[in-house]
Amino acid sequence: MEQRMETKKMLVAFFSRAGENYAVGHIEKGNTHIVAEMIAAETGGDLFRIEPQTPYPDDYTECTEVAKRELSAKARPAVQGDIAVEEYDTVFIGYPNWWGDAPMPVYTFIEKHEWQGKTVIPFCTHEGSGLSGTESKLKAACKGSTVLKGLAMRGATAQNAQAQARESVKNWLSRLNY
Repeated sequence: MEQRMETKKMLVAFFSRAGENYAVGHIEKGNTHIVAEMIAAETGGDLFRIEPQTPYPDDYTECTEVAKRELSAKARPAVQGDIAVEEYDTVFIGYPNWWGDAPMPVYTFIEKHEWQGKTVIPFCTHEGSGLSGTESKLKAACKGSTVLKGLAMRGATAQNAQAQARESVKNWLSRLNY
């Protein structure tokens, strides 16, 4: 297993939002960003941040209203930059759980790429809703991929209990043999 790990090329692609957040107040680095960095540190994966061309409002309530409208419309907001997902074997996809789904820019990113034969591993931050069925939504969006068991971490843990968060990440990766 150790030898196989070294030959796999891994990507940690994530969407995260700083600013005013539920349960943790105003933050400089988003909860999902923190977890993504932990995963990359443990796996040696490359980091790629999925960023919308039009940033979400800093205000929490305004942000949730925009996110809810986008979800209802199945919007695909334009994103900045890209990375060649096709060059990777394993892709971790991270996001905050917004209204029971990944934010719509995550789908903009996913739909730009070919997922056949990839291993996709979701992770999300939340404040009580867990993965909310996002694993099956990613499986449908990442056609032809194998989707492994995701990690759901409370944003407050990622933000305020990083030693505990890091331990959770290590244990999850170990269960997945990564």
